[in-house]
Amino acid sequence: MSDLATFGAGGAEPYARALLGTDDTLYLHAVDGSRARFDVTRWTEDADAVDRALLRRARGPVLDIGCGPGRMVKAAVQRGMKALGVDVSPVAVEIVRGAGLPVHLGSIFDAIPHEGSWSTALLLDGNIGIGGDPVALLSRCREVLRSNGDVIVETHADPARDRAYQGSLVGMDGRVSDTFPWAEVGRAALAAHAADAGLRVTQGWMAGGRSFSRLLAVR
Repeated sequence: MSDLATFGAGGAEPYARALLGTDDTLYLHAVDGSRARFDVTRWTEDADAVDRALLRRARGPVLDIGCGPGRMVKAAVQRGMKALGVDVSPVAVEIVRGAGLPVHLGSIFDAIPHEGSWSTALLLDGNIGIGGDPVALLSRCREVLRSNGDVIVETHADPARDRAYQGSLVGMDGRVSDTFPWAEVGRAALAAHAADAGLRVTQGWMAGGRSFSRLLAVR
C-alpha cells in the first residue's frame, strides 16, 4: 500500500509548488473528466473557527494523517495537546518542521511512531481519500489507535458520494502531477466502510458548511 503514488506527487509537483506559495488553487482531475477544486490557502493559513471547534471534540494525543503544512498540528499544540502530523510530502514536512512542530515523513500505511497509543486520528480536508481505499485506510487507523481511540473524518458534501478513482492534481498554470488513487466518501457511505474496518459511526455534525463524523473501534 505504501508503494502507491500519492496525492499530487511526481510530474510537475503542483502540490509542492502550491505549498511554497506558487498557487492558491489546485484542481483534482479524475480520469472520468470530473474535477474538484482545492483552496490551498485554507491549508496554509492557521486553523479557523471550525478547525478549533473540532479539536475541542478530540482527545490527545492526536495523530493528523495527511497533515499538509500543519495547521491542525499547530492548533492542537497551542491547546496543550500532544500531537503528531504525518505526511508523504517532503515539502509539507519541511514546512511543519520549520515551524518547530512535530511531524513524521511517511505514509500512514508504513510504521508510525507510538503506534497503538493515539487517542484521536484526524482525516480532514478529503483525506479519507488517501490510497483510494477507504476500508484499508480506516483499518490502518484502527491499528494505530489505542483501544478506546476514535477517528474524526471530514466527509464529502454529498452524503451519498462513494467513489474511488485515479486522478491527477493540476495547478492554475497547468502543471500536472503523476496519477494517483483517490476516493470521495460522503457521510452516509462512510458508515458501511467504517463497519468493514471494524469501526462504527457514533456522531455526525455539520459546521461551516463542512461535514464530519466520529468513528469508534468496535471491540
